[in-house]
Amino acid sequence: MNYINMTYDEACHYAPTEEPARQYFFMEYCKALIGKQKEMSGKDSFTFHIATFGCQMNSRDSEKLQGILEAIGFVETDSEEADFVLYNTCTVRENANQRVYGRLGFLNSLKKKNPNMMISLCGCMMQEEEVVAKIRKSYRFVDIIFGTHNIFKLAELMAERLDKKKMVVDIWNGTDRIVEDLPTDRKYSFKSGVNIMFGCNNFCSYCIVPYVRGRERSRSPKDIVEEIKKLSQDGVIEIMLLGQNVNSYGKNLDEPVSFADLLTQVDQIEGLERIRFMTSHPKDLSDELIEAMKNSKKVCRHLHLPLQSGSSRILKAMNRSYTKEQYLELVEKIRTAMPDISLTTDIIVGFPGETEEDFLETMDVVKKVRFDSAFTFIYSKRTGTPAAKMESQIPEEVIKDRFDRLLTEVQKISSEVCGRDEHTEQKVLVEEVNDHGEGLLTGRLSNNTTVHFKGDPSLIGKIVNVYLEESKGFYYMGTLRP
Repeated sequence: MNYINMTYDEACHYAPTEEPARQYFFMEYCKALIGKQKEMSGKDSFTFHIATFGCQMNSRDSEKLQGILEAIGFVETDSEEADFVLYNTCTVRENANQRVYGRLGFLNSLKKKNPNMMISLCGCMMQEEEVVAKIRKSYRFVDIIFGTHNIFKLAELMAERLDKKKMVVDIWNGTDRIVEDLPTDRKYSFKSGVNIMFGCNNFCSYCIVPYVRGRERSRSPKDIVEEIKKLSQDGVIEIMLLGQNVNSYGKNLDEPVSFADLLTQVDQIEGLERIRFMTSHPKDLSDELIEAMKNSKKVCRHLHLPLQSGSSRILKAMNRSYTKEQYLELVEKIRTAMPDISLTTDIIVGFPGETEEDFLETMDVVKKVRFDSAFTFIYSKRTGTPAAKMESQIPEEVIKDRFDRLLTEVQKISSEVCGRDEHTEQKVLVEEVNDHGEGLLTGRLSNNTTVHFKGDPSLIGKIVNVYLEESKGFYYMGTLRP
């Protein structure tokens, strides 16, 4: 088919209506148009750069976007002085939005030097109407804007931009569509994230995610298992099952399947050696899942279980749907079933209405559970969430004092807990060369603790035996064993 002389409207007429065939058609269409631009510019190749903000879900989306761009014919570069720059945005905190606006000014200066340059914005930030309105008005040099629900359409949106020479905006407020089998370029050859569901139904009062990611929708277990089998055949030995709340996986399927059932199916895939997942909501973590984890030889001994607050009163205000006592009972169940489990968590300090007594309840949970590590956050008012309108916002100096006290306690406990495997031999997945020490490699234990040891880079991507010589509090120094 002769794409060069075809307009975008004509391309839409000839393109298949079903996905993903439609997107592969537009990848070829864009490839032809970009090829023509390369000839006219005298350049050997056109480059692209993706900057990813936010969570693992965004990182996985960026791998898919990269696969599409490479199929079109772009070559990756680590510089924003590229022919196509894409920001995959996060909007969990408002300062993330400000970072993007600040960087757009710099991109505009680059675009003035490169007439072929295209700038694209996608991700959670683009799901906010006021953001898109601001970009339309103040950043007219942006070429393509799309959101979280239609990342699979990048080639089609680029085709429209290349032909019509004007800003393309395509934002969906929601969707029940999941498009499979698009090209993906993984960051690592030996490990990969795998989306099992999208969206969130929890509506925690501080969180913007359900409003920008939409309601929960699960992929079919058949498609997930098939994807992981292909990854395993391609050399992947560790996968991370991804979802805003993996514990509620499968509830909206025509034939409901529990996350525990899915985990059991994935556990049987040949060649796969490690299974991780996140994030787990405490209210949905079932006895069935604990049993599935306990009986699996592949599920890693690490569970990220966000607490957010140790005060039942504050948890109710957060709309978390569990109490302090229920959280502690759940931890006891998990540790009884898997004594060697590593527990990590998220904690917010300074939520509206939090008293000193509420804060001390959080400290009490930290001392009782003894997390391996905790991501601690100062509450940040997020416009568009119920919590932003709550009265009794906490003074900054009070929050800072509580945060410092919490961080001191968390780090003290972590340094003690993370050394429990000192002077033992453990299996380590080698991930990368350590830049901070000559001849050192860095890998991870099943419980997610980092290990540094001397070894040859050829070991990257393999699971090896390492003797843990010394605990440094948050990581180990080890010695490679045969």
